[in-house]
Amino acid sequence: MKIAAFDIGGTSLKMGVVSSQGDILHKDKKEIPHRSGEAILAAILGWLKQHPGCEGIAISVPGYINPHSGFITMGGAIRDFDHFDITGWLENKTGLPVSAENDANCALLAERWLGSAGQMDNVLMMTIGTGIGGAIFCNGALVSGHRFRAGEFGYILSERPGSDRLMKSTMNETCTLTVLRRRYAGHVGKNPEEVTGEEIFGLYDQGDITCQRLVNQFMQDICSGIHNLAHIFDPECIFLGGGITERPQFLEEIKQHLAWYRLSVDVRSARHGNSAGLLGAVRHYLDRHT
Repeated sequence: MKIAAFDIGGTSLKMGVVSSQGDILHKDKKEIPHRSGEAILAAILGWLKQHPGCEGIAISVPGYINPHSGFITMGGAIRDFDHFDITGWLENKTGLPVSAENDANCALLAERWLGSAGQMDNVLMMTIGTGIGGAIFCNGALVSGHRFRAGEFGYILSERPGSDRLMKSTMNETCTLTVLRRRYAGHVGKNPEEVTGEEIFGLYDQGDITCQRLVNQFMQDICSGIHNLAHIFDPECIFLGGGITERPQFLEEIKQHLAWYRLSVDVRSARHGNSAGLLGAVRHYLDRHT
């Protein structure tokens, strides 16, 4: 069986054709201008035309989504998808069965299916990117929550809020790559769109004082969230996902900062990197349609 898989992100759409055994047969990526839902749907239909013969469609999407119906209550980075039935829309357009699940949940499903978490009954996934996402697998089951919002680790407070806006003290606004780029841009007088994470970490590796300070703060805030999660859920392992984890030394750098907390929990990088969303979406599809 071949399944068309799509991983919707804040800035790009990953597209693939995946077998029911988890082999990625084809893969591509398309930048999405202005986080446009219309552009995403057009790209999905275009990919399907280029790759006929798929028997189903699997979607990984940010935000709050009912994994049973595929209805998106809030589209996360893609606000065009607020209150949108993405599975119904695609089924009407293509005639194929469709499933959709939250992106962080998909990353954890991929780790359970084809990664290092296959024998673990209590694990967490923290995804680090445009925002901080998360997924919870406790007592042998994925936890969705009453309103399908469980695992929104980005709303954890990373510092005590003052009299200013509460959300300024959450992980989503203290330790994402977007925030890191914005802080660095402010220091050097650039527009955040002119700055990349690769540039910041490259200067960090060269000993740039500004980048050393900002990156250390970024990592310390991530570790603060890991500390809280470890004590709330008592997991066997916390997996870290997102593009930043493809930095070869990232996991070791995080562990160096975590040493101060003296946690007993294991922390690992997710095995499948930027392919995790595609693979986890397919796992969710197989669980629902086979």
